[in-house]
Amino acid sequence: MSKDEGERVAAVMTRRERLRAETSHEIKAIALRQMADGGPGAISLRGIAREMGMTARAIYSYFPTRDDLITALISEIAASLADALETASNAVPDTDPGGRLMAWGQTLREWALAHPESFRLFYGQPIPGYQPPKNGPVDQTARRVCRDLTSLAATAWPHARHHQPEDTSWSDLHPDYVAKIQADLPDVPPAAAALALRVWGRMHGLVALEIDGHIHPVAGNPAALHRAEMHDLVRSLGLA
Repeated sequence: MSKDEGERVAAVMTRRERLRAETSHEIKAIALRQMADGGPGAISLRGIAREMGMTARAIYSYFPTRDDLITALISEIAASLADALETASNAVPDTDPGGRLMAWGQTLREWALAHPESFRLFYGQPIPGYQPPKNGPVDQTARRVCRDLTSLAATAWPHARHHQPEDTSWSDLHPDYVAKIQADLPDVPPAAAALALRVWGRMHGLVALEIDGHIHPVAGNPAALHRAEMHDLVRSLGLA
């Protein structure tokens, strides 16, 4: 094969790869719209194929099963969220653990508001009939989010321990959670791991209420309400 022929083949492959990526992106976008209209159980490969003018055989070449589509979709969502949270917290110096937690919490809300259906798919009700692969891409990417917040809580723990209960043992936490924490962050004490769960509950709670439409009827400024909660959280940890 000549050099020119090789370049033409490479160009064709690049176009094919680009078109495949674009089609895959469109399939995922339609899946999110299906979920917005009918809930997680409404995601249907055949329905997506009809909307895109594809045959069932063609769409199955992208995602052989509905579960494969959901796994790819949630994994992509989790990676997007993890990247945003890590970027936000890493932009604040390590010497400011309260600021890092604030940045993490505010970014969680901003990301959720920008991607409400993605937030619901990742953190909402279980999808009927769907079982994510154990230790698959969803677990691994979701673990990044957990690891990042637990690391922030562990950094805050030397300050927070004077304001938080210390009587937590590993036996008080779920064995699967303990195994992940001890594998990823072996120096984190059980009280700090429990603190990360309480911090997560406060950060996630208001965001979930807002995404599900429960905050707007009672709060004129949801952003200010969330910001006040984050400031109160940081103060309760002795970081402000």
